[in-house]
Amino acid sequence: MKELDLLKKDWKKNADSFEQISEIEIYNMIHKKSSSTVKWILIISILEVMFWTVSNYFSNIDDILQKINHPEIVLFMEIMMYVNYAVILAFIYFFYKNYKTITITVSTKILMQSILKTRKTVQYYVWYNLGIVVISSILSFFIGYVYNPDMALIREKLALNGKAMLVSVITMVLITLLFVGFFWCIYRLVYGTLLRRLYANYKELKKIDF
Repeated sequence: MKELDLLKKDWKKNADSFEQISEIEIYNMIHKKSSSTVKWILIISILEVMFWTVSNYFSNIDDILQKINHPEIVLFMEIMMYVNYAVILAFIYFFYKNYKTITITVSTKILMQSILKTRKTVQYYVWYNLGIVVISSILSFFIGYVYNPDMALIREKLALNGKAMLVSVITMVLITLLFVGFFWCIYRLVYGTLLRRLYANYKELKKIDF
């Protein structure tokens, strides 16, 4: 009987050991998946900046700004562009910092905190970009309508027709909403998928009790 009790105690010790190893393996798997997900967030954000940089290079925005012949507006747009790049680069730096933190951490608690921090940073990044889309659309319509000499005849006609002016404003609002909706769908598809993966990892980590 004594031998049976000793055998049971030994089995319980081994069972606890196997459970601990299993949890460590689960942690390592989640750690690897989280690191990979944050790395993709970093890569996609860099590719996004490169895409917009190349797009601006091949666009005719500079020609339009020169046509309106208002140096103060050109200066304002340039300052806005540099500020936007500075903010985007700051976000990319935070993405890189979060990636490094998640990659080297060996603590479940720190990994969970880093996942939540990364999710919050990405959400701020998405909302910032959507805000820039709204501001850029409004500025583009306003500058094009008020300062573009090619719009002079249209401005005169709209000034004499209140209904046509209202229709034009509603059209611009709808176009802006379409732009915002389009980019929101893209961000939700790309970054939203990555954030859902991160949150799934976070919920799995909460189940682990070291």
